[in-house]
Amino acid sequence: MPYALRAQTSAPPVAAVRPTALTAHGDTRTDNYFWLRERDDPEVIAYLDAENAYFEAETAHLRTFEDALFEEIKGRIQQDDAGVPYRLGDWLYAYRFAEGEQYPVYTRRPLGEIEDEAVILDVNALAEGHGFYSARFSEASLSPDGRLLAWAADTTGRRVYTIRFKNLETGEVLPDEIPEVTGNFVWANDNRTLFYSKQDPETLRSDRIFRHTLGTEAAADPLVYREDDDTFSTYVGKTTSDAYLVIGSSQTLTTEYRVLDADDPDGAWRVVQPRQRDHEYHVDHLDGHFYIRTNLDAPNFRLVRAPEDAPGVESWDEVIPHRADVLLEDLTLFDDFLVLSERKDGLTRLRVRPWAEGETAHYIGFDDSAYVVYVGQNPNPDTGTLRFVYQSPTTPETTYDYDMASRERTLLKQEAVLGGFSSAAYRAERLWAPARDGERVPVSLVYRKDLFQKDGTNPLLLYGYGSYGHSIDPGFSSTRLSLLDRGFVFAIAHIRGSQTLGRRWYEDGKLLTKKNTFTDFIDAAEYLAAEGYGDRARLYALGGSAGGLLVGAVMNMRPDLFDGIVAKVPFVDVMTTMLDDSVPLTTSEYDEWGNPNDKTYYDYMLSYSPYDNVTAQAYPNLLITTGLHDSQVQYWEPAKWAAKLRALKTDQNRLYLHTDMGAGHGGASGRFDRYRETARDYAFLLDLAGLTDADANGSR
Repeated sequence: MPYALRAQTSAPPVAAVRPTALTAHGDTRTDNYFWLRERDDPEVIAYLDAENAYFEAETAHLRTFEDALFEEIKGRIQQDDAGVPYRLGDWLYAYRFAEGEQYPVYTRRPLGEIEDEAVILDVNALAEGHGFYSARFSEASLSPDGRLLAWAADTTGRRVYTIRFKNLETGEVLPDEIPEVTGNFVWANDNRTLFYSKQDPETLRSDRIFRHTLGTEAAADPLVYREDDDTFSTYVGKTTSDAYLVIGSSQTLTTEYRVLDADDPDGAWRVVQPRQRDHEYHVDHLDGHFYIRTNLDAPNFRLVRAPEDAPGVESWDEVIPHRADVLLEDLTLFDDFLVLSERKDGLTRLRVRPWAEGETAHYIGFDDSAYVVYVGQNPNPDTGTLRFVYQSPTTPETTYDYDMASRERTLLKQEAVLGGFSSAAYRAERLWAPARDGERVPVSLVYRKDLFQKDGTNPLLLYGYGSYGHSIDPGFSSTRLSLLDRGFVFAIAHIRGSQTLGRRWYEDGKLLTKKNTFTDFIDAAEYLAAEGYGDRARLYALGGSAGGLLVGAVMNMRPDLFDGIVAKVPFVDVMTTMLDDSVPLTTSEYDEWGNPNDKTYYDYMLSYSPYDNVTAQAYPNLLITTGLHDSQVQYWEPAKWAAKLRALKTDQNRLYLHTDMGAGHGGASGRFDRYRETARDYAFLLDLAGLTDADANGSR
């Protein structure tokens, strides 16, 4: 049954009205809740606490159901799970989770040995005493000789890390500590020098690269590179060959790379190709050549090769030409093969191309109508085996090793889903929704076969993002089964602003065409309802971060369309944020949203900014979530939005704001804590849909 209005059990918080005039281009906006920006103000904390208390009181009737959902979600997870080992040097590295533990344990063992496993990093032990703990560990953590490990830890959720070191031969944690950094770092080949990036303390823009030598004071680390353009961020990496260290500088439309011989950490860096407006390129190296994926004269990117001593454009030799119907997203270099990660007609695919003349390239084939495939961990170029990962809305994450010569694939692991899960019980579809301007919007969806009727009676949850060229692919989620097994249809609208249909799809959903992102989402929802995939009275929407902007804008444009919306860490105060260059991400995103210091962009952005366009009208039921220490979307954006909506909306629908007082943009750090958040969101949606009494075995 559709959601029936339930009386409030407590009075909602009312934020104090303290008008602040914000003037630009002769236009004055009055922001009644600007004061909520003061994170250290006790009154701000008291308001957030009051909103949390109101949420807890109003959802008290769901607590038992939410607990059951949490146990149901947790019950599908193989708690003592382990990752597929990968080779790096003379070792096999892996991770595992222990029963009941929140965080992974990283291990290694010598090649050819089974029993001689050593724990190199136990994140559970490190996280003790911290409400939030995020550890950065990757292939870059390990020194080239495998003796030393570097890891970065964030204990607030604001993505400000401290780098520490461990001697893996003795188990000793070294005294070196590098505080207040980004968590991005890489070793030089001398096994004692680490390059790392550091952020501006106010904007959190990664703007400097430093060099640290073990045994020296971090405060004295020499500055290697400073990125002075405040629309760029900078970072460090290493090429596939391990021969070169790389400094990258990037913003929305432009990149620039510097390289240094990894054997000479004190040497001089040199630019590969000087930055040029609208030129994005990416650099790797193997077998004496730089390989450069570039969009110069190639909107969907092409691949070129250049000699080590002259990597600039004048020396480029084309390897893979531009294709108007194929987006070249990435490449993986091997001694004997080149693997291309591509996207065509919205679907990802892998193309294997031998370097040897006379041998033909081929694609790895898949049968599902909606899926995602991507390259896994392949740190060793001296192999003929490609590791890749495949999943679909009905197929759990599956890891394969693929013999690129014989074309045989070996199944290494499929994510275990406990509780009697069977892929055959579900069906995925890929549709094309007509947009109002004649475009067709890809839509991926999944449902449980025995609970679906194409007659407009199923509740439907539509997810979208649509920004930064980031494509949301149709993967698997075991947590999502708690919706599907109660009759929900789950759909992803692959809207403009992503690169699902190539670079054009992105360009047509940003800057002065941003509203296409919102209308695509609306048109996809209308199409799904018209085609009988969803109940018009029980349509729901979910979006996070820039996807929160999406659902916030859609909610203003079509407040009648959705019964309920979950907006997670939503970017909703677009105008105020983009006018404030002291806020993280602002300057680096002028080419995504527009620079409102230009009146053309000011007027356009103001016309869709969710916070600025809240008006006196009826709105859907709404759950808003945020984190007090969010470094990307500041907590005050959703807090102000909730306060303004509560003051102006004319309905009696639910409006909840929940702030995690100890987390940031990514939410809780522990895996079980994240399941709790999912159970909370699902309980809200299932309650609206009238399905809190339905179990997950087929009843409706």
